[in-house]
Amino acid sequence: MFKINIYVKFALIAFFLFGGIILGLIYGFGYSWIMIFIGVLILISYVMLGTIQSAAEMVQTMDLEGAEKRLNLTLSPKLLYVSNRAFYYIIKGTIAINRNDSATAETFFNQALALKLPTETEKAMVLMQLANINAQKNKWTAAKNHFREAKKLKVVEPQLKEQMVMFEKALNNRGQARAAQGMGRKGQQMMKPGGKRRRPKMR
Repeated sequence: MFKINIYVKFALIAFFLFGGIILGLIYGFGYSWIMIFIGVLILISYVMLGTIQSAAEMVQTMDLEGAEKRLNLTLSPKLLYVSNRAFYYIIKGTIAINRNDSATAETFFNQALALKLPTETEKAMVLMQLANINAQKNKWTAAKNHFREAKKLKVVEPQLKEQMVMFEKALNNRGQARAAQGMGRKGQQMMKPGGKRRRPKMR
């Protein structure tokens, strides 16, 4: 995919917009409207696309500080195209989760989930992040609900599929552990007064 470095983009916006305005003031806007038009188009692309692509590439190389700085160059997430806005929140959530700030991460992932994601794989990825966060907090009902929603989606990413299989095993193991604990409690109840065996009378 064709992309322009964000700093180069800033330079092009300044060149075409301010250069076109100065040229128009000197020679008339009949000569400069093309430059201004190009500058406006580049400005619109910056406002609607932000710095999501380059920030995502930095996250993949685990340059979280660089990714956060790059995201901060986005003018406003509210002005981003809806898919890019969703990825903005996903990246922010990913940065937060890597800093062990699960509360902030959960907020960002929920914001991303409320928006339109390009594919079901991305939606499943967000749901699994939320499932993991809730599992770590022992909020198993919420974790299961997010996981069930993720299972309904068509996931094509092998790594995410593997993560879902592992999460399901963890849920099953937890269920077996609870069942074992329940059997243990029943055994203990049998030994309590009213539940323990009576000794045969001595003759």
